[in-house]
Amino acid sequence: MKKINVLGLITFVVLLLVNLPFLVIIPSSFTAAGYLAFPPEGFSWQWYTMILDRPEFIDSLWTSLKLAAITAVLATFLGTLAAFALSKYKFRGSGVLNALMLSPLTVPSLIIGISALLFFTRLGIAGTFTGLLLAHILISIPYVVRLVLTGLSSFDYTLEKAGYMLGAHPFRVFWDITLPLLRPAIVSGMIFSFLTSFDNVTVSLFLVAPDTTTLPLAIFTYMQETLDPLVASISSVVILLSLVFIILLEKVYGLERLFGLNSQSH
Repeated sequence: MKKINVLGLITFVVLLLVNLPFLVIIPSSFTAAGYLAFPPEGFSWQWYTMILDRPEFIDSLWTSLKLAAITAVLATFLGTLAAFALSKYKFRGSGVLNALMLSPLTVPSLIIGISALLFFTRLGIAGTFTGLLLAHILISIPYVVRLVLTGLSSFDYTLEKAGYMLGAHPFRVFWDITLPLLRPAIVSGMIFSFLTSFDNVTVSLFLVAPDTTTLPLAIFTYMQETLDPLVASISSVVILLSLVFIILLEKVYGLERLFGLNSQSH
């Protein structure tokens, strides 16, 4: 019992420290003062309405949404195919390929950003939307591969065999049997890819140009010049958007399955 209480206390402290910035930023965005203050002085929506008067934030928001949406679609498509190949076909070098697919999770984002900048400069696509997109796909694919592999680990392949025995075409078997059963894992991979791209700062920092600036970098640039409640308001919007997708991810797939907590509890 004492161990459980200690573990619960540690978990509470960790969660408090992780969420403490949110508990400061969001209330501060409603201040009526012209400077950041906590606790906020008064209550006002003025800093949220001022976001609409800043075209750099609106333009960068659309850039981030477009980039994240395209990244999510392409990373999900490529990651799902890779996961199928790694799970269903055992070939020489499959372990190396699996490690290579998941390597962006272990390599520091700073190293990935610098490497992408050097490589894309030689290709002539550094500072372009294409280069930024390729880098975001690179860092998003591992999440899709991991989620789909997790779904495939509990997949009943006898259902596919039954479809083949009944004379179904391989594409029909995939579309009517395999895909519906794996849809939660695939959709969750797409959501995670979207979040990874939308919130990324480190990799994007090396690859953006004035016309491809993402919202997190626009906030970062604005903070270097001015620090007022507008930063808190736009940050709160980003937090809200991310929270919506995290809740959606929980509903579709479940965060416990994502981090493997179910298997540990059993």
